[in-house]
Amino acid sequence: MTSTWSEVVSQRWMRWLDRRIPRARSVTLSQRQIFIFPSRTGFFFALCLLVMLIAAINYQNNMSYALTFLLANLFVVAVLHTYANLSGLTITAVRAGDAFAGQRSGFHLRFSSSNKRGHHALLVGWPEAPEMRRRRRLFTDLLSSPAMVAVEEIDMEPGASRDLVLHIPVGRRGWYRPERLRIESSYPLGLLRCWTWVDLDQCALVYPAPLVAAEPEGAAGDSPDGRWLSGKGDDEFYGIRDYRAGDNPRRVYWKGLARGQTLQTKDYASAVADARWLEWDQFSGLDRERRLSALCHWVLDYHRREFEFGLRIPGVEIAPSAGDRQRDEALRALALFGLNDAEHTA
Repeated sequence: MTSTWSEVVSQRWMRWLDRRIPRARSVTLSQRQIFIFPSRTGFFFALCLLVMLIAAINYQNNMSYALTFLLANLFVVAVLHTYANLSGLTITAVRAGDAFAGQRSGFHLRFSSSNKRGHHALLVGWPEAPEMRRRRRLFTDLLSSPAMVAVEEIDMEPGASRDLVLHIPVGRRGWYRPERLRIESSYPLGLLRCWTWVDLDQCALVYPAPLVAAEPEGAAGDSPDGRWLSGKGDDEFYGIRDYRAGDNPRRVYWKGLARGQTLQTKDYASAVADARWLEWDQFSGLDRERRLSALCHWVLDYHRREFEFGLRIPGVEIAPSAGDRQRDEALRALALFGLNDAEHTA
């Protein structure tokens, strides 16, 4: 029964948080996005104040009253300064680096200060548990700080900006969107914790993890020695053909013309390697995910060796080409293969 009640409270809390701090590319913190609550030190401090107040009442000691109320006033002032340490901070999602499944992706963030006080001792990171959205509890946030990964502590001068890269592990292939980013501070006295959960509109593309596999048969084309492209380059003499308007006069076959033949042109050709094809059926002995991983391995291998290659998988055909753009297009097709529309546009 307790677990059911806890789940209901957690779900309502998350729906309220989604309405209060919606997903955005850039967020400027104000009282709407900031939460504040006494820390454990703050609760101990309040308990000490209560004991001091009881002692002052019991002994009717004016100095005890003065000290108690002075420290209580210090607590109130700490509330304002702790809140002001986060207020006015702008967090912007810059970009996310692509990664392979099981590795870490770098999320690039920019922090900007718009107030005259600056921001000090800010802890920035993501929750340690990937299931944070489903498991996080309101009372856990209030009473203690959750464990976080990729934690960085930053300080910012008034009006300054700072770029930060946080590396977090990514899961399976496809689009990976991290959970809400937590920014927390207990500056200046540690009596209160001030934090926020911002949902940045930022996601990384996760490619299949490369799997070493034997090179598929027939991937290198029909000719092991490559092929000749007629009319391209001047590597080797290819033959004689009829003259066409615009042909280079230096390639005209003058000897044949002198012997009374028709005007002809010498043709040259360049040797090029056959384009390699990577196809879905070439790895029929593997299941879907391992097949994608094997194709990913050979895409990277052919790109490293500067081969021209094409990719054929169900529903996708990428014409042979070479270079970084061809590699990226092929890896993207493998990463998004078989995913539904929501996962494609995450």
